[in-house]
Amino acid sequence: MGKYVLGVDLGTSAVKVSALDHSGQIVAQESFDYDLIQKKPGYNEQNPEDWVSGTTVAIVRLILTDHLAAEEIEGLSFSGQMHGLVLLDENKKVLRPSILWNDTRSTPQREEIEAKLGDEFVDITRNQPLEGFTLTKLLWVKENEPDIWAKAKYFVLPKDYVRYRMTGNLAMDYSDATGTVLLDVAKGEWSKKICDTFDIPMSMCPPLIKSVDFAGTVTSAYAEFSGLTTATKVFGGAADNAAGAVGAGILHPNMVLSSIGTSGVVLKYEDNADVNYHGVLQFEDHAIPDKYYSMGVTLAAGYSLSWFKKTFAPAEDFTDFVASAAKSTVGANGLLYTPYIVGERAPYADADIRGSFTGVDGTHQRYDFVRAVLEGIVFSFRDLFDIYEENGGDFDTVVSIGGGAKSPLWLQIQADIFNRKVVSLKNEQGPGMGAAMIAATGLGWFDSLQDCAQTFVHFGKAYEPNPENVKKYAKMHAIYKQVYKQTKAISEQLLDYRREEL
Repeated sequence: MGKYVLGVDLGTSAVKVSALDHSGQIVAQESFDYDLIQKKPGYNEQNPEDWVSGTTVAIVRLILTDHLAAEEIEGLSFSGQMHGLVLLDENKKVLRPSILWNDTRSTPQREEIEAKLGDEFVDITRNQPLEGFTLTKLLWVKENEPDIWAKAKYFVLPKDYVRYRMTGNLAMDYSDATGTVLLDVAKGEWSKKICDTFDIPMSMCPPLIKSVDFAGTVTSAYAEFSGLTTATKVFGGAADNAAGAVGAGILHPNMVLSSIGTSGVVLKYEDNADVNYHGVLQFEDHAIPDKYYSMGVTLAAGYSLSWFKKTFAPAEDFTDFVASAAKSTVGANGLLYTPYIVGERAPYADADIRGSFTGVDGTHQRYDFVRAVLEGIVFSFRDLFDIYEENGGDFDTVVSIGGGAKSPLWLQIQADIFNRKVVSLKNEQGPGMGAAMIAATGLGWFDSLQDCAQTFVHFGKAYEPNPENVKKYAKMHAIYKQVYKQTKAISEQLLDYRREEL
């Protein structure tokens, strides 16, 4: 009889539950979709009950359809969508739909936080009080739904609510707690200063646990609901970016993650909380106890490429389309693309900046534009690498995941622009893999997440930087960095024009 762990990846559009054995092999996988509630532009909510029922359905399918014996499932843990606010009453019942990470209604609350605490807030939390974070959502409810606020006794984040429903115990792990921007990162405790400033009772903040900490066993009620046994152990879990970093093996100071999805993420392992990026980059607790990670986001990474293909080559095979960039040269024959087509997050927190092609002339072919888009996305990541280097960051390996890891050409471009070794994963599974690794480590299958990675994480081919290309890309990136300042005023004027026309 085998023994398995479950990794529950609770995303924004679906939950995916993966069952893994001792060797890190996925033996079965099930998912369940759920809907967004969008009452107004900028409002994004979900019913927490949908997460519970979706997770449960996926587990039931693993047992009934994939024939996993419940007694073989020793433990489970979570990766969770970050920042979403779940408010509970004194009986721990949900008071209203969860306000999600991508909800943008709370700009007045962000401005209130900045006005009252300013730089002190960033010093405490290591982050700016962006609309996406949990604190601004708490203040929005406090100011706009006083009847709900009067009943609110606890708040948790999405995965924490599902864990509570499984175990009956309320808690939040440190990696998700930093994403609330209510945590004093250096002290590792809820910030009394922030809670007092905004009249948030400290009693609302749940107990803090580590990602690998034991959070309880499955209750008899949930065992009956899901088919699991009451012996199944549940562990804290982590925010999706922290779990994704675990699943990608970003568990050592020499490693950085390059993730090209719709948006793009550069994520770096941080050994301690001594570094301060002053809110330009997000700074969060890692799933590894007493370790951290920092990250910056490019809003339109893979989206830039999908937009360009959809607009200019809708019928072409995607792989062939990307591969055509090989017909161009390093630097795309002098053509630059800036991927600011939906604004930018880091290093420029600018909703009004817009993208551009610079240097277009009559000799350029479509493949030059494709290459310029590939390179421009990586140049935007290079901007974040520069911040790390300015702050003494020392790393030699970049783990590439997502769309950027599916093209050998794009992997080489990353190696040359980053001037670092770039590797991909043989078994890329994202945050769900990290969640399973947390469960396996919590159970004692491994002494640490680093030990677990030796068995569960497998790297593919390494791409080494080409010295000649590195020199050429350094020149192009120096030019690229000037484009933002040169186009900012023009972008704002064009955006004003479009708004007037609409």
